[in-house]
Amino acid sequence: MIIAYCPSVSGLQRIELSEGQPIPGTAIWIDLFKPNQAEQIAAEKMMGAQIPTREEITSIESSARFYDEPGAIVMTALLPMAAQQTDAAKASVIFILSSKRLVTVRYGEPRSLVVCSKKVQADPGIQHTGPAVLFTMLDIIIDRCADVLEDASTEYDRLSLLVFGAGLTSRKTKVYQEAIKAQGRIGLQTAKMHQVCTSLARLILYLGTHPKKVSLSDDQIALCKTISRDIHSIKEHGDALDNNLTFLLDATIGLVTLEQNQIIKIFSVLGVIFLPPTLIASIYGMNFENMPELRWSFGFPFSILLMVGSIAATFLLFRLKKLL
Repeated sequence: MIIAYCPSVSGLQRIELSEGQPIPGTAIWIDLFKPNQAEQIAAEKMMGAQIPTREEITSIESSARFYDEPGAIVMTALLPMAAQQTDAAKASVIFILSSKRLVTVRYGEPRSLVVCSKKVQADPGIQHTGPAVLFTMLDIIIDRCADVLEDASTEYDRLSLLVFGAGLTSRKTKVYQEAIKAQGRIGLQTAKMHQVCTSLARLILYLGTHPKKVSLSDDQIALCKTISRDIHSIKEHGDALDNNLTFLLDATIGLVTLEQNQIIKIFSVLGVIFLPPTLIASIYGMNFENMPELRWSFGFPFSILLMVGSIAATFLLFRLKKLL
């Protein structure tokens, strides 16, 4: 499917083209969503650049995802939806940029592009050029990256209160399992965001080295540096969150280990407490004829009292030693 954005009084007008309909020559932004071969060829002719296929997005080396074509530059980047989407092709977007227009090729539905579509249609202040639309889109993508990490930080704070506040005990096995799984999910999201930020940083770097090719203005060149700093800040936030997650995971496992050790300790202490009465019962359970208490009328109560006394003495000893 081809969606063309053409200049209008209020901004860019969104035009969804039917199959076989030619792309308008005035289109500033051409969005290809799951394009077929004919749609891809039409976009390639208009831009003078070869567009990678869906298979090529995941198969080509990361260093080969940025290259120069006669009519435009081609760049492939991961978007923030990679934090929830395991399919690299759905989470990636190809940007084909020239001085006049921008072509995006996607196989998923990133929220960033949906927001950008609404903004370019409603904001007449955005210049009707491909680079202007791209920088508007990059600004939204960076904000989305920050939002994803902020959500992850909020979830981390909740887990921290759960672990260090209420605590995890062996009687809350499900809570313990969910805490570990939640930490794992946050860790995977953070790792994905690292990849996204690295991909975007390389895109900005490549874009900044081809200002004449796509007719970037001085303000847009300066904006490349600003976006690079923003990406670096987001990556630092991700690094800090990753370190905190490692600490929280170690702390969670440590608390659970302490609880398990406490259980083993209780069983060990109980074994020692009941050892003396077991010994007494074993002695008086022997069937020897010449036993002093064998025909004693108080022999049974005496043995019982002796067992209880040994238990109490052992228990008090452990309490004094603070082992219980």
